[in-house]
Amino acid sequence: MQRNNGITATGGSNVVGNAVASGRNAKAEVRNSRLTQSDGGRQPTPQEIGDLLTRLIDELGRSEHPERADLIEAAEDAREEVTSAEPRKGKLKLFAKALVGAVPGFTALASLAVTIEEGIRGL
Repeated sequence: MQRNNGITATGGSNVVGNAVASGRNAKAEVRNSRLTQSDGGRQPTPQEIGDLLTRLIDELGRSEHPERADLIEAAEDAREEVTSAEPRKGKLKLFAKALVGAVPGFTALASLAVTIEEGIRGL
């Protein structure tokens, strides 16, 4: 596969964000660059990431995710951290990884989680 606008799938069964791969040793990978492509490759600001986290909190509140209360609390903490004067990037990266791992069965949330993780990674 040469190019498919961000979704790469090879060989078992795996779901990541809004990508699904099936077959032996499957791997699904989503590269969501909505935050960077539209602005010539610039990284999102902490305020933009905070806005995404607010959106995530709202979506989680409407979801049936079994861990929504814990995820909302963690997202609120991350929102405070990312908009603080000196955000602790290590703490935010741990949050982002945990978030992506917690939402694979909820496609819309997983896609948003990947966008947040990429934004935090770019800080």
